[in-house]
Amino acid sequence: MGILLDVIQVQAQTDYKLVIEFENGELRCFDMSPYMDQKPWVKLKNSPLFYRASVDYGTVVWPGEIDIDPETLYELSELIEPSSADAFRQKLNGEHYANSYCHR
Repeated sequence: MGILLDVIQVQAQTDYKLVIEFENGELRCFDMSPYMDQKPWVKLKNSPLFYRASVDYGTVVWPGEIDIDPETLYELSELIEPSSADAFRQKLNGEHYANSYCHR
């Protein structure tokens, strides 16, 4: 069984990436692109709905009752280095940023 941590904040980025803050304080990058042709996430592909990602019940959700398991988000995401994480937190103001915080 994986680590069970709640998501406390999310911001959708370009190229179907999510910057996610977990309850342990880690900021991580999750690439949604491998999921975008699968149900139910295909509804988010090429749609402004992807950028409406939010947090509910400890995981990432979208309108239309679309969500993704928080264990998957944690286990398959990349840790964002602390210096980049601090810069990202300072810039959080509801805008969409380029992938400068997520490695390719």
